Amino acid sequence: MKKKLMTVLALVLVIAMSVAGTYAYLTSQAEVKNTFTVGKVAITLDEAKVNEYGVADNRVPRVTENSYKLMPGHEYSKDPVVHVAENSEACYVFVKVVDDIAAIEVNDATNETPNVATQIKDNGWTALEGVDGVNNVYYKSVSADVAKNGVDLKVFDGFKIIDTITNTALDTYNGKTITVTAYAVQADGFETPAAAWTAAKFA
Repeated sequence: MKKKLMTVLALVLVIAMSVAGTYAYLTSQAEVKNTFTVGKVAITLDEAKVNEYGVADNRVPRVTENSYKLMPGHEYSKDPVVHVAENSEACYVFVKVVDDIAAIEVNDATNETPNVATQIKDNGWTALEGVDGVNNVYYKSVSADVAKNGVDLKVFDGFKIIDTITNTALDTYNGKTITVTAYAVQADGFETPAAAWTAAKFA
């Protein structure tokens, strides 16, 4: 009898273990995986290569420096262009233009030969305001769609020297320059170009 009882208990235990083995918790699993790339804002600045008389040679690569020989009444090509690289983010692009010969540039009333400052505005650049001590700085806002595909932003086309200047007066401009410097700042996080410029701490 005892042996039968032990056998039955053993069978009950085996059945109980088998049933217990079929139990399973209700479970579920999900995952979020983030892949990060780094945004960028990239620009370059160049102009057509010219000879000393300001005649452009578009058969050769563009350059970052030219030298000119100034003469009364003569017109010179100088076409600085800011290139916003493809896959850049929305940005503010700035140019600082220091024109040491502005006083002797022709500014025809009919705008056939506008001076450098007038050409900059005619090309859609806006003078930067609201930043103390900042002069001769202009900006353009470049949207995300435009920046993604890259864009070329012309600053101005050239200049002409007034024909009434004497050689003696012209000599005082020996060694003077027109210097164009380009900057870019992401637009995200800034409500105004002035805020972007200030945050970037450009000189």
